[in-house]
Amino acid sequence: MVAAKDREELIGKRVRVKVKDKIFEGIAMPTRSDSLVLKLDSGYNVGLKDYEILEVFEVESVSIPVEKFEKHPGLPNLKIISTGGTIASKVDYRTGAVTSQFSSEEILSEVPELKEICNVDSMLLYNILSENMKPANWIELSREIYKSIKDGFDGVIVTHGTDTMAYTSSAIAFMLSTPVPIIFVGSQRSSDRPSSDATMNLLCAAHAASSELGEVAVVMHATTSDNYCHIHRAVKVRKNHTSRRDAFQSVNQLPIGRVEYPSGKIEWNIDFMKRGERELELKDKLEEKCILIKFFPGLSPEILDFYYEKGYKGFVLEGTGLGHVSTDWIETLSKICEDSLVVMTSQCIWGRICDRVYDTGRDLLKAGVIEGEDMLPEVALVKLMWLLGNYSLEEAKELVKHNFVGEINPRTSY
Repeated sequence: MVAAKDREELIGKRVRVKVKDKIFEGIAMPTRSDSLVLKLDSGYNVGLKDYEILEVFEVESVSIPVEKFEKHPGLPNLKIISTGGTIASKVDYRTGAVTSQFSSEEILSEVPELKEICNVDSMLLYNILSENMKPANWIELSREIYKSIKDGFDGVIVTHGTDTMAYTSSAIAFMLSTPVPIIFVGSQRSSDRPSSDATMNLLCAAHAASSELGEVAVVMHATTSDNYCHIHRAVKVRKNHTSRRDAFQSVNQLPIGRVEYPSGKIEWNIDFMKRGERELELKDKLEEKCILIKFFPGLSPEILDFYYEKGYKGFVLEGTGLGHVSTDWIETLSKICEDSLVVMTSQCIWGRICDRVYDTGRDLLKAGVIEGEDMLPEVALVKLMWLLGNYSLEEAKELVKHNFVGEINPRTSY
């Protein structure tokens, strides 16, 4: 076993090691564990414990020139804004390090097929893990997108980590009325892996951002094969698997459309807001004192008092089935509904709320809880933050039932 300090000195060097009766060779990678992590020639990483170093090779650092690309007058001009995540990184196989790649030249060098679809301008707004995104980041991002559209770009692509992409895309959908496509895209597999979905997702996103769409959408792999991506409405999409390439699914409606790969042909499934249909407008205030509470059997209503006493004005309840919590919550809910906005959603992925079927539901309505229809809980949370940031409490209580950007379907069909 090699000490942590010695492992750090190996980073970026080619190492041959012996583990039991097997020999491994690759680039030593940074790690927080007590293992030696090698990037193998296959592109995969392997973590090794109780290893014996047989040989260490110095890896020469070589500067690789980046090709310059000319813009083509006949192609749409797209702005790519990176916030970090797997899709915005590449691996330097000489050092084993993962680095951001977000100049226009770097993107086109990595994905040269883009130059046949669009002219690219780009910026690195953030380089953070998506779980570190905060409402303040959403606001700054909305302003950058707004500026890009004002500057005349024909569409905007936002690269984002997949774990919280649905929250960010929903926030942008509410904050920004857009006349052009705003496409969020990420990848489930990093670009150093043979099974990476990064290139295909980005190319399909470019086709969607060049289309007649006039709203915020998420473009990701639709199947485990490399055949097409789905275009999901930003306020109707959810990541439903931790690692599959087709993790993103539209909930309670069909995807807006699909982008064939590699042709880029788009087939539309449902009605959508068209390019130029809306005027550009930004309402970027958010009330951060909103909370999403998942109910479970035995959860005390004291959790409501805790946040209420801290000044929270927006509560999204993720209730059971049709939208229920325990009957011992009713009294507390009656109190906080007087000067707070409380919306009920469901722990079920598909379907809609209906609190008029059972006694508990009817009591919730009497207490002042508002049915969230078929909104996803995370979308309802973002909507409350936006409403309470831009409207009075009474206005927000009325507007939460209004369908702004397709977050509420008037009816649910199978």
